[in-house]
Amino acid sequence: MAASRYWMVSLPVQNSASHLWSRLQESISKRSFDTPLYRFNVPNLRVGTLDSLLSLSDDLLKSNNFIEGVSHKIRRQIDDLEKASGVDGGALTVDGVPVDSYLTRFVWDEAKFPTMSPLREIVDSVHGEVAKIEDDMKVRAAEYNTVRSQLNAINRKQTGSLAVRDLSDLVKPDDIITSEHLVTLLAVVPKYSQKDWLSSYETLATYVVPRSSKKLHEDNEYALYTVTLFKKIADHFRTSAREKGFQIRDFEYSPEAQEGRKEELQKLMQDLENMRSSLLQWCYASYGEVFSSWMHFCAVRVFAESILRYGLPPSFLSVVLAPSTKAEKKVRTILSELCGDSSNSFWTSEEESGFAGLGGETETYPYVSFTINIV
Repeated sequence: MAASRYWMVSLPVQNSASHLWSRLQESISKRSFDTPLYRFNVPNLRVGTLDSLLSLSDDLLKSNNFIEGVSHKIRRQIDDLEKASGVDGGALTVDGVPVDSYLTRFVWDEAKFPTMSPLREIVDSVHGEVAKIEDDMKVRAAEYNTVRSQLNAINRKQTGSLAVRDLSDLVKPDDIITSEHLVTLLAVVPKYSQKDWLSSYETLATYVVPRSSKKLHEDNEYALYTVTLFKKIADHFRTSAREKGFQIRDFEYSPEAQEGRKEELQKLMQDLENMRSSLLQWCYASYGEVFSSWMHFCAVRVFAESILRYGLPPSFLSVVLAPSTKAEKKVRTILSELCGDSSNSFWTSEEESGFAGLGGETETYPYVSFTINIV
């Protein structure tokens, strides 16, 4: 089962990167064998000036939080859409590769992000691309949610209590009497007040047709009754009924209107399904784009923070680990032991340099470390 939380770490190289990699593999194998470990290949990026690196470091955590947040938004949207459609789309992919495999076998895309570009330019490019995807997602999700809200409103009318639901499917043509002088009203009566209704409806106004009330439907709260009376006293009857706790629902029987509502419902359901399918496919593709951009950003981040911590020329080993919670302390000890005393070769102390916590961790370690939360 793929991990959902990884550490991205860089260690200072004293002799050779391959020697340090072997030592790390050996230590993890002996002392925390259940911790997956992968080498993360960071290309030779353009260092620039120390001032530019310091300036960039101020924005790295903020940009990472934004990019990570967008990836999580898309993933949550995918989960919601799959749940709504009752299907499981399976593992997410990036360029056809499972997400965790893309991370642990990362290869820099030179065509998309030329390594000779300034680091600031690469970071801004990644941030801008992800921001466009987020804006697009907001528009698409809003359109989908609008149709879903319309459909939910119709469904509430179909399935709500008799006080609010659409009554057209409960009333038949022969339930309604409409003539020049007579009219049939629909009364919503509290379930436990039906005896009161039956004993009093004929006296709520003059010119009520005796024994004209018939029960059409009953739910958990109310019962629906008809009552026939003269049109001229309909308003007076409504008022009297309301005073007794009975609700007279406005209703006009129209087969054409009922058929129109059915067609509207079917169209909305089809529109929603089409939009759901389209949005889901877009989310699959966009998640891959965002995740790919995020991993390129992480490569820039680990490179910049390693230079700031270890100095020039670039000489560090970057790796990805996925320790279990119970193994975290043991793995931290292994990583610290492998750092030796070289981690402060550029600055004598973090306090003097002002460098502390660029990785965004709550603790500071003698090596670069930050967490990647996939979900």
